[in-house]
Amino acid sequence: MTALIEDYAVLGNCRTAALVDKNGSLDWLCFPRFDAPACFAALLGDSDNGRWRIGPVSPDAKVTRRYRDGTMILETTFETDTGTAVLIDCMPIDQPASVLRIVHGLHGEVDFEMDLVMRFDYGSSVPWVEKISPLTLTAVAGPEMLVMRSATALQARDHHTGSRFVVKAGERKVFRLSHQSSNTPVQAGFDGEQALESTERYWLAFSDRCPPVGRWSELVKRSLITLKAMTYEPTGGMVAAITTSLPERLGGERNWDYRYCWLRDATMTLLAFMNLGYYEEASAWREWLLRSVAGNPEQMQIMYGLGGERRLPESTLPWLRGYEGSTPVRIGNAAATQTQLDVYGEVADAMSQALRNGLPRHPRSTSVSRLIMPFLEKIWQQPDEGIWEIRSEPRHFTHSKVMAWVAFDRAANVAEGIDPPLQAHYRAVAEQIHREVCEKGFNAELGYFVQSFGAEDVDASLLQIALTGFLPADDPRFVATVAAIEKRLLRDGLLLRYESHEVDDGLTPGEGTFLVCSFWLADVYVLLGRDDDAEALFERLAGLCNDVGLLAEQYDHLGKRMLGNFPQAFSHIGIINTALNLHRAHAPAQTRAQSA
Repeated sequence: MTALIEDYAVLGNCRTAALVDKNGSLDWLCFPRFDAPACFAALLGDSDNGRWRIGPVSPDAKVTRRYRDGTMILETTFETDTGTAVLIDCMPIDQPASVLRIVHGLHGEVDFEMDLVMRFDYGSSVPWVEKISPLTLTAVAGPEMLVMRSATALQARDHHTGSRFVVKAGERKVFRLSHQSSNTPVQAGFDGEQALESTERYWLAFSDRCPPVGRWSELVKRSLITLKAMTYEPTGGMVAAITTSLPERLGGERNWDYRYCWLRDATMTLLAFMNLGYYEEASAWREWLLRSVAGNPEQMQIMYGLGGERRLPESTLPWLRGYEGSTPVRIGNAAATQTQLDVYGEVADAMSQALRNGLPRHPRSTSVSRLIMPFLEKIWQQPDEGIWEIRSEPRHFTHSKVMAWVAFDRAANVAEGIDPPLQAHYRAVAEQIHREVCEKGFNAELGYFVQSFGAEDVDASLLQIALTGFLPADDPRFVATVAAIEKRLLRDGLLLRYESHEVDDGLTPGEGTFLVCSFWLADVYVLLGRDDDAEALFERLAGLCNDVGLLAEQYDHLGKRMLGNFPQAFSHIGIINTALNLHRAHAPAQTRAQSA
């Protein structure tokens, strides 16, 4: 049976990542990069779709686990009646397509078993496995090869590779799995102990730069490390999550591939990195952003591949039964072809935030602005699919129009002192959008802003009205909107994205609470001076992290469990930014507001 989402921990090397459950089963891994076909896909199927478990034979072992402080090295301790041993897991930084697993005996002795099920193409291809030495085997299917180097004798059975061994106090058993092309000679193995040491040094050198954030310092540092692990180092792009098709609703079809880079993540990611002093990472993310959006503005997408790829065709994998029966399992994401006006505001805001926080002006940013802004001026009055990527008819979403205002407001800021006539023009367009939103996005009869023009329902994205500086937080219209959001979207103290019983998004209704929305609400509380409410909500959110500090996209307040893809960048960005807001005692919340 597949573990609960919150029972997983992530391993990563800034190129790809894996998920390991509390029993030592590695159930998800894509080689050689985040969006490649998985070679371990038990997460979305069963063990025959690929996994690698190392754990004690005894089913009654007591299990505890932790990351080594400041690192992405996982330690899972198994305590049995006969002894205690720890499983050390990591993806070596200097071995870009490898997993290292070391079993270390602490006291007594522990009987272990290993079950290695190597598959390719999301569990559909059974490879040809050959033993090339007593402790080394290869698995080949088409262009791909896995090389397993074991510390113990291996036995083949029913397309599985197994091993039984005993670890005594002081002993260390080292297992190494590497990926390579099948048309090249088998690469030499690496020294596992040296790889572990160099990987620990890498993560400590990164995380030791994180400034203290009061009593939330460790939580913030873990989120920062997680975001770094989700960054594709060769290009600087960051995936929204390392998984695909973990459901937003158990048994339903709300199952999406999040192994891509969303433009709207850009501003929040830049803000999180820069607020913590990580300007190198912020600069790399900006470089990815400007490369990806370069070209005809009419062709700008809401998301791209790790290298800026534009074609992300969506298909389904019928041979996988889905996480807890949630089908279809999807790869690719058809939302890449949607029109979402807010992304233009996100790009403009990202550029403005970078300048505001001290990054040098990028030579391409002016060119991008001069192409994008005239195009946005032509289309901002059109309906779109909105931030939540609905798959029904486009609408005039209030949030989309607010972000169109953000685009012209920030562009005017950037043009200040450089091109006064252009700055004045951008200000004029921003004022026009502002008037339309206040006239059509505000329901005078109800007394608050609504999700789309002419609607009556609210949407958590309306919190961005204050967080972007569109209106002051204490504007009575916004205060009333917050009250309506609290009344209509709060479930067990957490926010839904929207009122699913009223919103036709082309899918079966019902999902968990969307965690980043609750972080937005906490940020709004800070702006409103409701510090006690902000802190209580943040502590509630922090308490949802699993035992190693990770959050998924959503939380099922009824089932008391995580939902959605995992770990989710948006959720961890929320942890960082909201903790920083709370830490700045009585100072204005750090939002995206930059208007004069």
